[in-house]
Amino acid sequence: MPSKKSSAKKSSAKKSSVAKKTSAKKSSEKKKSTGRKYSPKASKSVEREMRAMKEGKLKSGRSGKKVTNPKQAIAIGLSEARKKGAKVPPPRKSSK
Repeated sequence: MPSKKSSAKKSSAKKSSVAKKTSAKKSSEKKKSTGRKYSPKASKSVEREMRAMKEGKLKSGRSGKKVTNPKQAIAIGLSEARKKGAKVPPPRKSSK
C-alpha cells in the first residue's frame, strides 16, 4: 500500500511543475507595446487645454460653463487632437 501513496505524490508533483512551465510561457508571450500611445501633437493639445483650465479660460461645449476638473480638460484636449488627426486612441465607452 505505501507504493500507492508515493505514486500519488509523484503525479501531483508533475502536475505542479507542468503548471509552472505554462504560466512562465504566458508571461513571456505577453504583447509588447508598439511605440507611443499618444502622439506628441496630442500631448501639446492637452497641455494647452490644461493651461487654459488653470487660467480659468476653458469652457465646456454647449453650455459654456467653466471647466474646473483636470480630467475634463484632458478629455477636451484629446478630443481636439482627434479632430486635427493626431494619433490618439478612440475614446473610452462610458458606463451608464
